[in-house]
Amino acid sequence: MTSTEVLSMYENIAGLTNQMAAAARLGDFDGLSRLEAQCASEARAGGTGVPALSGAPRLRKIDLLKQILANDRAIRDVTEPWANNVPGMSRQ
Repeated sequence: MTSTEVLSMYENIAGLTNQMAAAARLGDFDGLSRLEAQCASEARAGGTGVPALSGAPRLRKIDLLKQILANDRAIRDVTEPWANNVPGMSRQ
């Protein structure tokens, strides 16, 4: 996997998680589920052979990872309270 391919994969995942956060805020859980499957597929496509990056590509990857984590937090902010109110879904 080239550095361009690595960044492309992270760009796609960041975009998908941004869409997932928007779907969660709108209460579109079917859309969220569909996007989650796309995101998982994109992550699996990257496999385990992601090379280490340096310089500007490394900094871009870090920025993308921060975006992905922020989107994940936004999704959890919506879904965790909902899941805690569904019998059998609470996380302990």
